[in-house]
Amino acid sequence: MDIQNAIQTVLIYALPVLFAITIHEAAHGYVARYLGDNTAYMMGRVTLNPMKHIDPVGTVLMPLLLYFATAGAFLFGYAKPVPVNFGRLRRPKRDMIWVALAGPASNFAQAILWAAAYALLVGADLGERFFLEMCKAGVLVNLVMWAFNLFPLPPLDGGRILVGLLPWRQAQAVSRIEPWGFFIVLGLVLLGVVGTYWLLPLIKVGYVALDLLLAPLTFLLQ
Repeated sequence: MDIQNAIQTVLIYALPVLFAITIHEAAHGYVARYLGDNTAYMMGRVTLNPMKHIDPVGTVLMPLLLYFATAGAFLFGYAKPVPVNFGRLRRPKRDMIWVALAGPASNFAQAILWAAAYALLVGADLGERFFLEMCKAGVLVNLVMWAFNLFPLPPLDGGRILVGLLPWRQAQAVSRIEPWGFFIVLGLVLLGVVGTYWLLPLIKVGYVALDLLLAPLTFLLQ
């Protein structure tokens, strides 16, 4: 691996990843507080301070080691999950869905902003490669987080959404998976199941949606 290119890649992705993780976690806490649970707020987690959400191992060490060990072919990481006491929500089963959706929704919103920034830079003929690559990285990182977190297995957001949507008996059955959910998801990632059958199709849909949403801006800048 070319160390210089690797360092440049890390620098390009650092800011988008930092924003993506911080806003994702803060969004969970903010919506939970709005719907009746102050747990995250009382613990100082409803904040845009990235240090409150970064896990030294899961956010920094693991992704860097995997990046250099696999020459960038495989990445995996996680942030500190925002604590939510679903029992304190006004309508726990329904509100669980909104709390879970808040994180992926914040990532999709960020993808739109990064894509708009890219279109503005190109439209203004500001061809600084570093910033253009950072905008593209911002789109990719946020679409990956959006799609990955919607995977319908607890403890991922998609799993919590599924629990909130299912009837009580089925919801309880799915929620019992949560203690082993992380290891099941990691296994499915390593086997390529998540990437091939979930991430890639959903990310393609995300790029199509971004093209449609930004079509008016792109037209004006031509």
